[in-house]
Amino acid sequence: MTKQELFDKFIDFMGRFAEIRAVAALRDGFIMTTPFTICGSVFLLLANLPIPGYAEFMAGLFGPDWTAPLNAVSGATFSILALIAVLAITYKYVEGEGCDAIMASILALSTFLIVLPPTLVTKGGETVGDIIPKAWAGSNGVITAIIISFLVSWVFCYCEKNHIGIKMPDAVPGGVAKAFEALTPGMILFTCGSVIYGLCHFVGATTFPELIFKIVQTPLQGLSDTLIGGSIIAALQSILFWAGIHGPNVVGGVVNPILIANSLDNQHLIDMGMQLAGNPDAKIITCQINDVFIKSGGCGLTFGLLIASWLSSKSQQMKSITKLATVPGIFNINEPIIFGLPIVFNPYLLVPFVLVPLLALVISYVSIAIGFMNPFSAVQVPWTTPPIIAGLLLNGWQGAVVQIIIITMATAVYFPFVRAQDRAMLKEEQDMDQSEAHTDAHSGNTESEGHPQIQH
Repeated sequence: MTKQELFDKFIDFMGRFAEIRAVAALRDGFIMTTPFTICGSVFLLLANLPIPGYAEFMAGLFGPDWTAPLNAVSGATFSILALIAVLAITYKYVEGEGCDAIMASILALSTFLIVLPPTLVTKGGETVGDIIPKAWAGSNGVITAIIISFLVSWVFCYCEKNHIGIKMPDAVPGGVAKAFEALTPGMILFTCGSVIYGLCHFVGATTFPELIFKIVQTPLQGLSDTLIGGSIIAALQSILFWAGIHGPNVVGGVVNPILIANSLDNQHLIDMGMQLAGNPDAKIITCQINDVFIKSGGCGLTFGLLIASWLSSKSQQMKSITKLATVPGIFNINEPIIFGLPIVFNPYLLVPFVLVPLLALVISYVSIAIGFMNPFSAVQVPWTTPPIIAGLLLNGWQGAVVQIIIITMATAVYFPFVRAQDRAMLKEEQDMDQSEAHTDAHSGNTESEGHPQIQH
């Protein structure tokens, strides 16, 4: 098998993988969590602006507990991320199957709550019951939420499609009939949840989220929080996008829950009064590294490509595409350059399109490892925030400096490849001009022969 055949098989596999119902639901479900994480980030950012003297100034105005209202928003968004995810993923899965998505989502939420720890031990050693523990309703319960979502979605859709349930007479209103039809899958799911809870409690002296966190989520987060893990994420996003598959969506659907959990773990360290800088428990590879530093200007860091094009392009094609793509590129929208240049299946740009994000990852990783930048907490910025401004908001002037270095690197790496692409386009334009000139000249000669001029 040749390299091209192997590559084609890989691209075909990833294309089919992206169409799997569970993968699509996971991707779309976590997209639905975006308003919660972004809005929560705004309030968290207001409570922790990286400006010297800001905290002291606000405390002087509003008192020492001035961050409490802002942190309450964070607690109602980040701290219940698993609850939001179990609703969103189930809804997208069941909706895609054409079944009753609202009812399935509610059943999934109840099933998830069944397996959560029912008590909480306070710092004083007192056990408190009848609570929903945010420790497991947030980032620590994300993988459990995904598992529950898939289980509930499959059982619910199977029952509805095979008409397994209580059938009501036609005279019964549709809403009432649907409620009774959900009794059977509800009993199946709640029984499963009860059995899972009982097995974990009586056999393992634990709970299902704690078990999943220990044997699945912790190893996955550890694997993602390495230079190798981050490199795989960065490279796959670019390779798939170059092949015409939306890499960030496909890869993000799988890894975003883990990267978000990494950043929320860092936030938990801050909430406990610990510093992230120099803390061995702090995670380096987080969603901010991927969204703001690896994909600055869009997947493949194409903002550097645009700068290189402004500096070197001579062909009309390259100039017009660059002008068209620059404003969207400032706001991290690079579809015009991806499909307009195009980058998709373009042999001139494959190497820099994959190499630049990998180098950006190394620069970001080293910047945090040596202490120049702090690891990232739960604070996020909207994905359309322009480069440099995003780094400034997330990590102060150090974040802005790192983004400037990354964009400079991206421009330098893209430059020779953009010039090669531009020369090819320029030659194509010159050949076309010569062909048109030859055609015009031939047409003029023919016309002259057919219609001789009258001599006066």
